[in-house]
Amino acid sequence: MAVLKIKGGKKLSGEVNVQGSKNAILPMLAACILCKDFVRIRHCPKISDVYAMIHLLETLGCDVTWEDDAVVVDARTIQSAKLVEQQARVMRSSIILAGAMLGREGKIEISYPGGCSIGTRPINLHLKAFRKMNVQITETEENMICTTSRLTGEDIELDFPSVGATENVILAAVLADGMTTLRNAAREPEIVELCKFLRKMGASITGEGSERIVIKGVTSLHGADYQVMCDRIVLGTYIAAIAGAGGEADIKVNCVSQLGEVCKVYEQMGVTIEKTDSGLYVQSPGKLNKVDLIRTRPYPGFPTDMQSQTMAVLTKAQGTSIIIENLFEGRYKTVSELRKMGASITVEGRAAIIKGVKALTGANVEAKDLRGGAALIIAGCMAEGCTTIADIQYIERGYENIVDCYKKLNVNITLA
Repeated sequence: MAVLKIKGGKKLSGEVNVQGSKNAILPMLAACILCKDFVRIRHCPKISDVYAMIHLLETLGCDVTWEDDAVVVDARTIQSAKLVEQQARVMRSSIILAGAMLGREGKIEISYPGGCSIGTRPINLHLKAFRKMNVQITETEENMICTTSRLTGEDIELDFPSVGATENVILAAVLADGMTTLRNAAREPEIVELCKFLRKMGASITGEGSERIVIKGVTSLHGADYQVMCDRIVLGTYIAAIAGAGGEADIKVNCVSQLGEVCKVYEQMGVTIEKTDSGLYVQSPGKLNKVDLIRTRPYPGFPTDMQSQTMAVLTKAQGTSIIIENLFEGRYKTVSELRKMGASITVEGRAAIIKGVKALTGANVEAKDLRGGAALIIAGCMAEGCTTIADIQYIERGYENIVDCYKKLNVNITLA
């Protein structure tokens, strides 16, 4: 199995581009099912989660091709409504195919989704909404069979602003009969991006970015050419790496405004973050201040997907910082790996107490999940000596050309 090797201790410098958004492209690919025409999505990241989603689309009968950084989907040839295979089980985002397939075919049989082991992420909110929209659901130990004679628009209120459930309701509602009003909807930028994409294909959607989204069902969608936004979590990861290792760099990106809470936290640490014509300039003194308390929350709060990376940076901050993880109880699996490198972290329930140390030391560690793996790369950049990271398949789920990108930031990193 391949591993990443990092020789740390160098300040970061250089210029790096931010890839297309993983969390936006996956529901957009699912949305292509709703259109019996060609759809082209540019700036698509070449990451394993995208390849897995493409495979699922092909399993359904779609024709998918690459044109440089664009993916082209032709969903006219859908022949199946069955996804009961390994890719669906291990990939959390496979569940968003349910809403799209119900809108297109009125049925789907799908395995329960999996993904990173960061905690329980039940799909009961999805199923509750589907049932209200006239979907009949049969559950077995491993699969779900969802069918409908016709989707109907309804007034739906989510018990929690789940991103996945919000996406699934939107995908199911765009071709449903009547109007769907979704309350307590997720407000993440990726939801806004999905709605903009669907509108370009002819959907009638208003209110995205707020807690109330209204979808008026239309009879059909048409093809479109669209460029997906940059990945705000990848941007945040680069900010964290520069902050932790010290140095300065220019980051080319178009989603600066979507990371407000993250930038506030890093500015509290003493990091300089300035907007430029092409993105951000980030400068870090290396010696950072503590942050008294960080609480992860749904957007526009501090994102859970930036918690692990920020914890890695705080291991060398001066003083004691506290993180409270409010979304996923399994986010702290990387703590044991950071401790191998000399970090002082205590976990008490949903709280992690991080006491800054003078130095981290390179060690052999294992990625436990996607963002935890990204955190270990950052720790490797900060550490003295060599760090070897195993199980990098988790990192490859969300980061494109990770070695080349970090080399552009003057990191001594290799794939071995």
